[in-house]
This record gives sequence, C-alpha cells and structure tokens, in this order.
Amino acid sequence: MSEHQAITTAKEAADHELILAFGRLQGAANRLEYILGRALEVECGISHLMFEVLLILGRAGTPGLSMRAVAQEQVLTTGGATRLVDRMEAAGLVARVESPADRRGKLVSLTALGEETAVRAARVHAENIRRHFVEPLPADHRAQFAEDLRILSHAARDTLPRLP
Repeated sequence: MSEHQAITTAKEAADHELILAFGRLQGAANRLEYILGRALEVECGISHLMFEVLLILGRAGTPGLSMRAVAQEQVLTTGGATRLVDRMEAAGLVARVESPADRRGKLVSLTALGEETAVRAARVHAENIRRHFVEPLPADHRAQFAEDLRILSHAARDTLPRLP
C-alpha cells in the first residue's frame, strides 16, 4: 500500500511521519525567521528581506543587477522587487545606476551605506544563526545537516519555474 493510501483519518494525517517531519521543518524555519528577522530589524533597522537583497547585490558586485535578476533571486514578482528596491533606495541602501551594457536599462547597486549596513547586519545575523540555529544541534551532526539543507534547497530551486 502506498503512503497516501495509508492515511484514512485526520488523526493518521496529523501523525504521519513525513507530514510531521515537514511540519517541524516549516515550524523551525518560521520561528527562526521571526527571531533572526526581528534581531535585524531591532539592531540594524532593516528587514530580513532587505538584508537578503543586500547580500545578493554584494555577491554580484559592480555594476549591479537588473531588477529582474533581483526578483528572480528572491522569488518575487518584478513589482514586488521594485517596491522593495524603492524602499531601500529611499533609505540610502541602494541606488539605480545606468547599465553599461544597455543605456536604456537600470541596474541596482549597493551604496556605501548599503555596504556598511550589509557588513553590520551580517555580523549580527551570523551571531544569531550560531546561537539559535547551530548551537542547539549536536556538534557531530552539524556538517551533515548543513549539507542536507544545501541538497534540499537546490532540489527545490531546480523544481521552481524560472520567472519570465
């Protein structure tokens, strides 16, 4: 009998090993997102999503990235990415610059304040990740857990359709 056929009641569904495991993963991710995101807001004045965009732009380097590339990296609509970048630009964290490859296009790049904020936020974030994400795990499981998360992340990424 297949896994889905074995579930015949709500109780069996709630107690199903795979459903429980995924629920725990999702619950841990949601709670950690709240804890770590709140720390970035309180200590650095930026949202976790803004921090992620700062990291994407830092990784890309100069001259920056198109709005479409930012949207694809964050799995956002181009409109959502535009609104986020608008807020980040108003805060002085990013700037829209001319694209050297296409004079009609604009790229998003870090400002000096964006670079400084990315570094400060990364220090805060790394310490909180260590405290809330790494330290609770047994030391001898940490490397395998990190590798398993990499595999899951890449598998999920490869399953998603690319935005047009």
